[in-house]
Amino acid sequence: MNDPKYRYPQPIPIENRQWPDRVISRAPIWASVDLRDGNQALPEPMNPEHKLEYFNMLLGIGFREIEVAFPSASQDDYNFVRMLIEKNLIPQNVRISVLTQARRHLIEKTVESLKGVHQAILHCYVPTSDLHGRFVFGDTREEVLQMAVNGTRMVREAIERAGMRDRIAYEFSPEEFTDSDLDFVVDLCCRVKEEWGAATPESFILNLPATVERRPPNQYADMIELFCRKYPYLNETTISLHAHNDQGCAVAASELALLAGATRVEGTVFGHGERTGNLDISVLALNLESRGIKSNLDFSNMPEIVRIVERNSGIEVHPRHPYAGDLVFTAFSGSHQDAIRKGLEKREEIAAYFHQGWKIPYLHIDPADLGRQYEKLIRINSQSGKGGVVYVLEKEFGVYPPKSMHPEIGRVVQQIVDERGGEINSTELKKIFDENFVNVEGPYRMENYQRASVGDRSGATFTWIVNGVRHELTGQGNGPLSAVVHALKNSGLMPFFKLEDFSERSLGKDADAHAIAFVGLRYSEDPEQHQLIYGAGEHANIDRAAIAALVSAMNRAVALGAFPKP
Repeated sequence: MNDPKYRYPQPIPIENRQWPDRVISRAPIWASVDLRDGNQALPEPMNPEHKLEYFNMLLGIGFREIEVAFPSASQDDYNFVRMLIEKNLIPQNVRISVLTQARRHLIEKTVESLKGVHQAILHCYVPTSDLHGRFVFGDTREEVLQMAVNGTRMVREAIERAGMRDRIAYEFSPEEFTDSDLDFVVDLCCRVKEEWGAATPESFILNLPATVERRPPNQYADMIELFCRKYPYLNETTISLHAHNDQGCAVAASELALLAGATRVEGTVFGHGERTGNLDISVLALNLESRGIKSNLDFSNMPEIVRIVERNSGIEVHPRHPYAGDLVFTAFSGSHQDAIRKGLEKREEIAAYFHQGWKIPYLHIDPADLGRQYEKLIRINSQSGKGGVVYVLEKEFGVYPPKSMHPEIGRVVQQIVDERGGEINSTELKKIFDENFVNVEGPYRMENYQRASVGDRSGATFTWIVNGVRHELTGQGNGPLSAVVHALKNSGLMPFFKLEDFSERSLGKDADAHAIAFVGLRYSEDPEQHQLIYGAGEHANIDRAAIAALVSAMNRAVALGAFPKP
């Protein structure tokens, strides 16, 4: 054979296409096919109990059209439809949908399953591509067209005999629409509509599926726009989409096809379906939300939705799954962590500048809108920087180190994580911080601290212990910490140091709240030596917390070789 193994799909012959310049301004009608199309592709299909929990979840999300079964294909599906109807489990504003092939006994069984329903959609499909019609079923195009028309007639007659024409809408799908000849599909769909009779968009749906994704997304949009131009009954018809994800483009293809004229979208919550799955409705809907378009679906408790889907489908949601994955609102990279932290700190300023409530580096949507927590945004591994480390300390533990201390904290944490490998959680991070910076022990210790006032100055007396040798010291200063610093400098016991940074903050708000203080010491008289050695102190008394921070900084200076060993 001289033909290539693969060929680029033939472009759609459309002139002056309009969809690229359009903007989506409102959400489509959402139709969930989780319980039928999604369910049939599960390794272990759901039993009635699982399907009912899933059905109620879909109602809670806000779906008003839900395909629930293929009742002529299995007794379980038939029984599930009957249970929903007989137990009055379908809200008045919800339409269930059921699928059938264009064969009389299957149609009769399907209509029978809907007896007593207050409103529903009966969905019939016929394969229209030459690949399916000619080579799978051995039918000519004319035979395929006649199958569609006859199937529609049998559906209409069965519904009318059951007295449910006013309650059951009709949905027809030319299967493999994107692999079919467009003029043939337009002609076939016109004949189907004429056989069904007068209709409204609510009662007649044409579903134009990318049953197998073979074309790029822009060509799906071209086909939808050209179909809408050629099909004469748009005012009586809802144009619906059903994209599969074989090439990973179902979301993009559906979004572009909405620009091209479709107003209804079928898919599943997390994309479950044959092969690589159906369109993921959660992604498309939340993409719209992130662009300021109300989706009319509620994913505000995404973690619970994930749990229900995983429990009933037996398939775990990937940690990188858009919006739903455990890691999608997590930053490991230090530069990302720092940008997120700064963005959150300046959220009001950013909102005023861009005239929108949420615009944060690396986070295109507010995790809180999906029931996620900010403290889970930043996690620590060997790629994490000082910004992410400090963010976790601040947001989870209320520890706010001074900015000039951030690089030192980042270096200490990164070195330890490099040695361990992998990721550390916030509890481990706090332990590393405490062990390396807070109340650090070493050759210097203080005991018997007493505070005194000498006129308008503070005084301090204390026992200063150097390698176990005790020295009684006294000093005065502008405050308790200053008095201790003067006492040490005048004692002749210490090498040169200069206190250059000091801050303090309370931890907690109740009666047991502690204070945490930070002290930065310069250890060299050389003006070119700019590095500070930091220590932190924690104590119930704010003065003692500051003094403990000073002692920590000195002991750290010895350990780091900045102070000579006494």
